[in-house]
Amino acid sequence: MRISNRIKKNIRRKLAAMFAGIMALINVGTADAAAVVNITLDETIQRAFENNRTIKESVAERESAFWSLSEARRQGNPQVTWSWSGARVGGMSYNASGTRRAFSNTGSVSMPIYQGGRLREGRRSARYALSSADLSLENTMQIVRLQSTVYYFDVLQCRNLIDVHEEEVLTLQEHLRNVMAQFRVGIVAKVDVLESQVELANAMQTLVNAQNAYDVAVANLNNYIGLPADTVIRPQEQLTYRKYDLKLSDCTAYALENRADAAMADYAVKQAESEKKSAKSGWYPSVNAGISKELDTENMFGHKTNDQWSIGVSASWNIFDGGITRAQVNQADAALIRAQEVAAQTREQIQLEVQSAFLDLHAAERNIGTTQAAVVLGEENYKIAQVRYAAGVGTNLEVMDASEKLMESRSNYFTSLYKYNVAKASLDRYMGVPVEIDVVRYVESEHEGKTAAQSREDAALTSEAAEVPETGEVAPVVLIDFENPTPLPSEEVDKEKANAKQEIKDKVQQETKNNVQQETKDKAFE
Repeated sequence: MRISNRIKKNIRRKLAAMFAGIMALINVGTADAAAVVNITLDETIQRAFENNRTIKESVAERESAFWSLSEARRQGNPQVTWSWSGARVGGMSYNASGTRRAFSNTGSVSMPIYQGGRLREGRRSARYALSSADLSLENTMQIVRLQSTVYYFDVLQCRNLIDVHEEEVLTLQEHLRNVMAQFRVGIVAKVDVLESQVELANAMQTLVNAQNAYDVAVANLNNYIGLPADTVIRPQEQLTYRKYDLKLSDCTAYALENRADAAMADYAVKQAESEKKSAKSGWYPSVNAGISKELDTENMFGHKTNDQWSIGVSASWNIFDGGITRAQVNQADAALIRAQEVAAQTREQIQLEVQSAFLDLHAAERNIGTTQAAVVLGEENYKIAQVRYAAGVGTNLEVMDASEKLMESRSNYFTSLYKYNVAKASLDRYMGVPVEIDVVRYVESEHEGKTAAQSREDAALTSEAAEVPETGEVAPVVLIDFENPTPLPSEEVDKEKANAKQEIKDKVQQETKNNVQQETKDKAFE
C-alpha cells in the first residue's frame, strides 16, 4: 500500500509531538531550557507553512470550491425520488367506503435534458472557481513566505541594534570613568561629569528600548510560525549582502506572467462571463425527462393498484417573466465589467509593487557602501575626539557628539542591510517566485481541459506539492504556560553574551597563567 508524502509527514509530526510531550514530562524542571529554539530562515519558513492558520484557511477554501464543482457536475445527473402518503379516513367517507385508511407509494426518476446552457455554464464557473482557489493557496503561501522572512529579519535587525547600543553604553561608561579620574585630580570641571552621566543614562534608556523591540520581534515571529509567544529563539544567521543582477523590465515581465493573483483575476473574469451566459438561459426553454411509478396504492374505498406507471418528457418556456431575466443579464454584465476592471487594476498594481521593491533594493544597496564607509570614519573621529579631550585641547561635548555619530553610523549600516534583504524578499514575492506550483504551467494545463488534480500535478515543483491539499483538524490555540515562565529573549541574549565574555576572560587568564609558568620554568632552566 502506497503512503503519500503528506501522510508520512503528518505521522512524523505527530510522533515528534508525542516524543516532545514525553520529554516535557520527564524534564519538568527544565522548562527554561526546553523553551529555547535554534532556528534558521529556511526552518522558519517551513514552520510557517506547517502551522500558519492563513494557509489552513486557504486549504479549506480550496476544498469548499472542490465540492462546489462536484455539486455543479451532479446537477445534470438523474434524480430518484420516493414519496409516501397515508391518511386515516372517518366521517362520511368512512361510511361510504367501509375502510379507515388510504395510502400511496410513488417512485420517480427525472433528468434534465436541456436547460438553455445553465448547467454547462455552472460547471465552467465552478471549475474556474476551483482553479482560482488553487492559485489562491499558492498566493497565500508566497505571502506567508515573505512575512515570515520579514519577521525573521526583524529579529536579526533588532539584535544587531542591541549590539550597537550595548557598544555605545560600554564606550560611554569607559569615557565616564576617564572623566571622573580627571575630575578627581582637578583637570576638568564637574559639568563634564554631569554631561557624561546624562549621556550614559540616555544611552542605557535607548538600549532598554532596543531590547524591548527585540522581545516584541521574537513574539511576532513565534506567533506567525505557530510557536508559543514566550519561546526564546536563537536565529542562526546574520544579515548579509548578495548582489541582485536582474533588470526592472525583466522583473516586471516575469511578474505579469507568473503572479498567482493575476491569474486569479483572469479566472474571475471567466467566471463572470459564465454567469452572464447562465443568466441568459432564462430566455430559453427547459426540457426534462422522467419516469414515475405508483409502487403500491390503496384509496379510501379499499381499491389497491400497483401497476400504474408513466414515462415522458416535459418542457416549459417562460415566455414573459416580467423582465426578471433581462435584469439578471444586466446584473451579470455589470459584474463582468467590474471583474475586467479588477483584472486590469491587478496588473497595474503588480507593476507598481515590482517597481517599488526594485527601487528600494537598489537604494539600500547604495546605502550599504556609504554607511559602511561612515562607520570607519566615525570610529576614527571618536578616537581623535578622545585623544584631544585627554590632552586638554578638546571638549567633552566633542566626545559626546563623536560617540553619537558613531552609534548613528553603525545603526544606519545595519538598517541598510536590513532594508536590502527585506526588499529582496519583497521583490521575490512581487515577482511571483513560486513556492509549490508553477502558475503558467497550471493555467496551460487547465486550458487543455484537465482536472484540477491533473493541473496541479503538471505544475507542481515537488512531489509533495503534486498532492491535492486536504483540510485537517483545527489545531488547538497555542497558549503561554504561565506556570513555567521562561526568560525574555533579550535576557537570554544577555546571558549568552555574559557567558561568552566569561569564556574569553577565563581563556585569557589561563593563557596568562600558562605564560607565567613557562617563564618560571625558563628562568629555572637558565
